[in-house]
Amino acid sequence: MKDADRALVVAVTTRAVFDAAAGDVYGMGVAFPLLQSLQKVNERLLEKNPAESLLFDVVLIATDSQQQSSRIISSTSHYGLEVGRFCFSSREDLVETLVVNNVQLFLSTDRDEALQVSQKGVLSALLGRQEAPSESLRVMLCGDAIVRPDCDPVPASRGAAQSFSARLGEMRGRFGVSGSPLSIVLVTSSGGSKSCGVALQTLRSRGLSVDEAYCLAGAPRGPILSLLRPHFLLGDGVIDLED
Repeated sequence: MKDADRALVVAVTTRAVFDAAAGDVYGMGVAFPLLQSLQKVNERLLEKNPAESLLFDVVLIATDSQQQSSRIISSTSHYGLEVGRFCFSSREDLVETLVVNNVQLFLSTDRDEALQVSQKGVLSALLGRQEAPSESLRVMLCGDAIVRPDCDPVPASRGAAQSFSARLGEMRGRFGVSGSPLSIVLVTSSGGSKSCGVALQTLRSRGLSVDEAYCLAGAPRGPILSLLRPHFLLGDGVIDLED
């Protein structure tokens, strides 16, 4: 059982995890490697400390009435995925469902859905169409909002983003410099090396050290995203992984 006060609760839409193909078991969707990576981080944390309480708690949430609950549950069991709980909600009740389940990060392939949730103060991110590898969990942070924190209007999910990144940094600190199942990358799109340095210092003050940092100085983000293939990109609001 996960510790409700310590676990990082991540909700992922079933449409992203499973491909609704014909048959008794759904096929693997774009987010399937993400769940494997989250599970691998948990396994490594428990190997280091069987009493570890800072773990990922995965919630699968379905808002598509065409996906059958029995097939979702049986498909999860078939693939050996570790899921804390299943939630079946309408789109209208999605935000309430996430809040009730103390979700700290919502992941979806539907931009409108992610925006709806983010505007209500729940940290949200888009999953890319390109599958990220399952060997390690790769999280990319957008440094621009960190450098310019006083933009107007302030995104409703900013506080949630800062809290989540701090907890993520604490989790990353459980592992050594090499061989970690969790990798955190900082990308600063605008500004020069000074902006990147400010973002790094700010993150360190929150207890988060990154594995890699990239200063793009106005260059497109697309090439570095294609190279690193992060599972998701966190920033103010909802950022496309295809940019």
